[in-house]
Amino acid sequence: MIASNGKGPSHFGGNGQGQARVDPLAALRTSEDPPWDVYLTGTVFLDIVFTGLGTAPVRGTESWARGMGSSPGGVANMATALARLGLRTSLAAAFGDDHYGEYCWDALEQGEGIDLSPSRRVPGWHSPVTVSMAYEGERTMVSHGHEPPPEAVLVQEGAPDRPPRARAAVASLEPGKRAPWIAQAAGEGTRIFADVGWDETGAWDLAGLPDLAHCEAFLPNAEEAMRYTGASCPREAAHALTDHVPLAVVTLGAEGAYAVDRRTGEAAAVPAIEVEALDPTGAGDVFVAGFVTGTLAGWPLADRLAFAGLTAALSVQEFGGSLSAPGWSEIGAWWRKVQSVASQDPAALRRYAFLADLIPKESAPGWPLRRAVPTIGFGRSA
Repeated sequence: MIASNGKGPSHFGGNGQGQARVDPLAALRTSEDPPWDVYLTGTVFLDIVFTGLGTAPVRGTESWARGMGSSPGGVANMATALARLGLRTSLAAAFGDDHYGEYCWDALEQGEGIDLSPSRRVPGWHSPVTVSMAYEGERTMVSHGHEPPPEAVLVQEGAPDRPPRARAAVASLEPGKRAPWIAQAAGEGTRIFADVGWDETGAWDLAGLPDLAHCEAFLPNAEEAMRYTGASCPREAAHALTDHVPLAVVTLGAEGAYAVDRRTGEAAAVPAIEVEALDPTGAGDVFVAGFVTGTLAGWPLADRLAFAGLTAALSVQEFGGSLSAPGWSEIGAWWRKVQSVASQDPAALRRYAFLADLIPKESAPGWPLRRAVPTIGFGRSA
């Protein structure tokens, strides 16, 4: 559990099953540190995922799924991914006071050890819900939600309370809109990592992202980066973006990622890990969480990209958003597998050698896979 007084965690990395075994920032921690490693704010959905569908549902018929899971979604995907990587994570979100909201709150606070002291329960508000159907490596989603009341909007925009002190924050930029908490947090020394969604206005104008000026890193996908810069290729777009933000990271899907750091002049490209993708839900959030972890730990740029790509690759091999976010047990299992077949894949052994100093040699007894309980509880959590 994490203390809810906003002063920091009572112990590191609780997930309801004991302490995390890997702290990627252990060598950097001092008594003067902010109480939190990462702060986030946004909307939490209840995600219900149907799996094992042979084909897409056909109109006028009933389809049976071989599997189903439920978990907190929306901004909870990112928060869970960060917490499972060992970062002290604080989340400001509004939760309905229905059973769905209760389940999401308990899963995040008690199941993942995420600090919810900036969050609020909103009486009479129904939790937004997304139903996702996964088949043939694709997904189809249907969402439903009620208009949030003013108090919910304030919480999810980082107000009315000032954001807690944190090493970093992750923000989703919206064209034409400022989020006052971003400038406030940046002014207090918080490093802002930003992603962005599709520009529905069609303007694709970087001037329409005013909070980008407060960001340390910007992580769009290739299509978004090229549209915002007018560049003809993702690498050209990444270099162009460094005129607006110190660090640009462009994700290239199956081709990996490319990054440029204006301050050091360093550029890095890392190919994607080839895996059988079952469900891409949340993979982008997991990539950002991996990159933030490596950046806060002070790793070289190429190692950060490789780690982010690895965590995303592990996530798409499982179903769901926060359900699929990997912890160090999954990362360790993957690394040991790479070591066991080193003669067949020496490039991977060299590329991910930096993991050797992080991962215990073997999983300790009682160190289970870090997974949210994949169903709505039978009763309120103790």
